[in-house]
Amino acid sequence: MRSMLIGATGMQAQELNVEVISNNIANISTSGFKRQRAEFQDMIYDNIRRPGSTSTDAGNIVPTGIQVGMGVRPAAVYRINSQGNVTITDNPLDISISGRGFFQVQLPDGTTAYTRAGSMQLNADGVIVNADGYPIQPSIAIPSRAIDVTINSSGEVLVKQDGTTSLTNVGQLQLVTFVNPAGLEAIGNNLLRESPASGTPTTGAPASTGFGEVRQGSIENSNVNVVSEITSLITAQRAYEMNSRVIKASDEMLSTVSQLR
Repeated sequence: MRSMLIGATGMQAQELNVEVISNNIANISTSGFKRQRAEFQDMIYDNIRRPGSTSTDAGNIVPTGIQVGMGVRPAAVYRINSQGNVTITDNPLDISISGRGFFQVQLPDGTTAYTRAGSMQLNADGVIVNADGYPIQPSIAIPSRAIDVTINSSGEVLVKQDGTTSLTNVGQLQLVTFVNPAGLEAIGNNLLRESPASGTPTTGAPASTGFGEVRQGSIENSNVNVVSEITSLITAQRAYEMNSRVIKASDEMLSTVSQLR
């Protein structure tokens, strides 16, 4: 009976669905996290009677035919890059992005990763780094005599040094955008990597055409909506139960057949 195998594919699909939802809920407090959603496709069909075939020598066309589907399969798990809520932290090195764009981070192997998590700090050399100590690109160093740091909406990093009244520009934050940001490869630690699906990065200053603004003293939260995720979780659970009932019903039917004498 095909129905047992079809029900099994449905249960496996909902297992993946629950895994994606649980990851979203687990990262509800992760800065810059973008929720994901599983997509599914129906599988190949068994054409017992093909639609459009002829039923007689006179050329009569079969209007619908008989096609029996073989179940469901996962098609994609894609990232939804909508804007997350912003929390004011009053930490001068916390930076959120309002609009399109990613920060650039240099990894230890010299390659570049991308992130929306803007919780920045200074290392021992005064260079702005992320929580793992990876420097932001282009590299910006804050002088040791700086007593105040200001980052404006266009990404200019201005410092006020001890004994002076004027502000000094020590660097310019840059953002990157992608044609298909959902195609970026997640590598953990709030970092994403370029892939053939994402396209090549386009670099520009914050607040310029096509790029979002940066806001000092704030953090972009996860865009996970807990109510929506719980609703999706209940739906996935019910779908899993219904597929298990299909298998149970098929088993009972087979049992009835096996007991015929």
